[in-house]
Amino acid sequence: MTPPEAPDRDAGNTPPAVSVCLKVMKNRSDFLLAARARKQGTKAMMVQGRERQDGDPCIRVGFTCSKKVGNAVARNRAKRRMREVARLILPTQGKPGWDYVLIGRKEATAARPFDALKDDLSFALKRLHSNKK
Repeated sequence: MTPPEAPDRDAGNTPPAVSVCLKVMKNRSDFLLAARARKQGTKAMMVQGRERQDGDPCIRVGFTCSKKVGNAVARNRAKRRMREVARLILPTQGKPGWDYVLIGRKEATAARPFDALKDDLSFALKRLHSNKK
């Protein structure tokens, strides 16, 4: 049995096969650079985004949850949900050559309905990519 937040593979909810690669950020320095860039908060998460200057067209994404989110089980569940949302949304709405960091929020990331979580990330990306600061 699949978890309720897993997308239904038969309903066509898989992301399109685009030529955008997603890489996971792991270096602290990359997270710190993103922390100094643009931010957009939603009910479920904080999204930080910056355009890289290295010319690499891949979208890089990082995930983090502080201990305020809960114990290790709660933090890992929140990060799993954010990873799945990023896998579905970033290939179509993210921009090539950008770094994104998704930060989980206390109680909201793990408990929010999955469709609302996707909407939150879409909203945050639209606001990050708008010309307004």
